[in-house]
Amino acid sequence: MSDIIRRDPRAEWIARNRLHPLHAAMQPAQHSWMGPNGVIRKNPHGIGFIGPNGIKRIDRSGAQQGGATKRSAAVEVQLPLHQVPQPAFYISVVPDMVGGRLSSHDRDLLGLAHQLAGKDGAVLAVVFGEHKENAFATAGVDRLLVLEGDEFSGYAPEQRVQGLRAVDNQFNPRHWLLPDSRSGGGELGRRFAAALGERPATRVWQVKDQECIGRAGAGLQDLARPVARLILAAAECAEPVSETRHEALPVELSTAVARSLSRIEDLGAVAVDPAAIPMAEAEFIFSGGNGVKDWGLFHRTAEALGATEGASRVAVDDGFMARDRQVGASGTWVTARVYVAVGISGAIQHLQGIGACDKVVAINLDPGCDMIKRADLSVIGESAEILQALIDAVEAYRNEAKRDAA
Repeated sequence: MSDIIRRDPRAEWIARNRLHPLHAAMQPAQHSWMGPNGVIRKNPHGIGFIGPNGIKRIDRSGAQQGGATKRSAAVEVQLPLHQVPQPAFYISVVPDMVGGRLSSHDRDLLGLAHQLAGKDGAVLAVVFGEHKENAFATAGVDRLLVLEGDEFSGYAPEQRVQGLRAVDNQFNPRHWLLPDSRSGGGELGRRFAAALGERPATRVWQVKDQECIGRAGAGLQDLARPVARLILAAAECAEPVSETRHEALPVELSTAVARSLSRIEDLGAVAVDPAAIPMAEAEFIFSGGNGVKDWGLFHRTAEALGATEGASRVAVDDGFMARDRQVGASGTWVTARVYVAVGISGAIQHLQGIGACDKVVAINLDPGCDMIKRADLSVIGESAEILQALIDAVEAYRNEAKRDAA
């Protein structure tokens, strides 16, 4: 069994946030304190207390393993359940679901929907096709509608508009929210608005006092208008839901979605060289730092994974990577869904540059470095051995897939 201590960044954030309702529950038990007369008082029921007979209390449950005063960050946080048994109205959200999972932009959109829904409304998420997301409840989804079928797969905006019209006829949402993004939400939202005859509010970054505030004039001006029924929101339009968990009850359409005569032929995805993808747009970044000793092995690993290469400032200054590959506040701010940091200790500038990444994986020898503290998954060990094992695992997986296909 692995002896690696797994961290929960969310629990650590709650422990630091005094305004969070679960802050007190995440604090370590107090074993000693100063009394009113200046005498240090001790808790006789605390673990490790030495009584008058010289016997020390010990913990046999393992809860205090690693130190009596160390708080375990792996404690599961049970958020209060937000329920809407009989919604007065719906706020529909159509997330992009890039890669089958909610992106940070999608979560911002769900946070805005939760604000518009209030206590009486319910947030209805409409998802097309199969997905891999299992955190709809903590993202703020009260009702989940999954529209499955081959007609919705690939690039099929016309058929998806038909699906959204069926949802609109059955649930009659008070507002529709879609991400104003290049991943499909921006185009789908404008097509859907034309089908409904609605004038959408686009590039919205704030909804306040019954007004939508969106960017205009090439992003140099703000345009305010009354809250529209169809809103295309930008990233960071609202804070994601973090203090409640929701039911995410599945719902279905009562009628079949009408088939549209498609005028668009989807020829499938086009293979793209990961090295040609700009750092700011890359979804999977494999980044190396001062701890990488075999850069040839590093490049082979990135190629095997199909990832875009990045680097820390130290690696760039030493000439191992080009300047346009530098990640951080002094380089490129990235928003990758997966960011793998190999041999990067985690300077503050670098951590700022990866602040918007969804999942961070750290490979490092130092278990106490800042990158390990930031990472969602940490691997402690020699980078060369880990990278070679990673290449072997990828090749074995692909060979097995080829045998199954044959």
